Amino acid sequence: MERPGASAGRPLVLDGALGTELQRHGRSVTAPWWTAHCLLDVAGRRLVARVHSEYAAAGADVLTADTFRTTPRTAYRSGADATAAAGLVRVAVTLAREAAATVPRPVLVAGSVAPIEDCYRPDLVPDDAVLRTEHAWLADQLAGAGVDLVLVETMNTVREAVAAVRAVRAHGLPAWASFVCTAGARLLSGEDVAAAAAAVRGAGASAVLVNCTDPAGTEQALRRLRQVDAGLAGAYPNLEDRGELPPATPVDRHLPPTMSPDAFAGLWDGARWRGLGIVGGCCGSTPAHIAALRARWPLVDPPGGQPAAGAGCATPGG
Repeated sequence: MERPGASAGRPLVLDGALGTELQRHGRSVTAPWWTAHCLLDVAGRRLVARVHSEYAAAGADVLTADTFRTTPRTAYRSGADATAAAGLVRVAVTLAREAAATVPRPVLVAGSVAPIEDCYRPDLVPDDAVLRTEHAWLADQLAGAGVDLVLVETMNTVREAVAAVRAVRAHGLPAWASFVCTAGARLLSGEDVAAAAAAVRGAGASAVLVNCTDPAGTEQALRRLRQVDAGLAGAYPNLEDRGELPPATPVDRHLPPTMSPDAFAGLWDGARWRGLGIVGGCCGSTPAHIAALRARWPLVDPPGGQPAAGAGCATPGG
């Protein structure tokens, strides 16, 4: 069956940021739950549903469920337990699935799997046994909740990315692996993004992406990936204007994006950004940014039916 974009020869368009959108609407996004804090109350759930629906209306082909921090580790730190975390996974996926149904075309729902500890602290990555256990738990919950694919995202070490991808693939779900990078096309751990791509491909990832990295750093990483990786690739850059703040600094307030929706969409007009099979926005992006991006590849609705998350794109070279 066709997936979104296949009939038009265009890339899949991801949704944009959730956390910074929640902040933009006045909600607090703090540890330990971060964005999942909004799943704990009715008003918060309604806001998450609203953001998902706005991205679907903007033309996103993929909505990312709010499961970035729905883990037992997070629950224990908040005084709850694994049962509570499992309940939040189901709520998050349901909200995304219902939002996907608000538009008359196929929209995929992706589960989000983040680093167990901290996206910006590779030094905190647990040992391999812990990674296997905790990523297997979330993969199991996401499979049970019925996601179409899993986005293993904002990974800062090869070791954890591989563990998470293996856990997802063990449940038969398509896995997309995305890395946060720094200068020189390297992960925050210092590892080469090309080596990281090879490792997650070997573990079963069907796509390799770069996310939560500023546009300049994203371009460097994509250039490096293209040298060695001919598979399905994508990017969803960070647009949050952090000023002089270090990348790892938690900010519990809305920060403006670094570029307008039109300027953001214009990134994909440059030669080095063309040919990606998956495109979207990370922190700071809004539904307006995704709508501007979608305008680069107008919607051509495929025939009815459930899209296939693991399919390749017309221009998979990334």
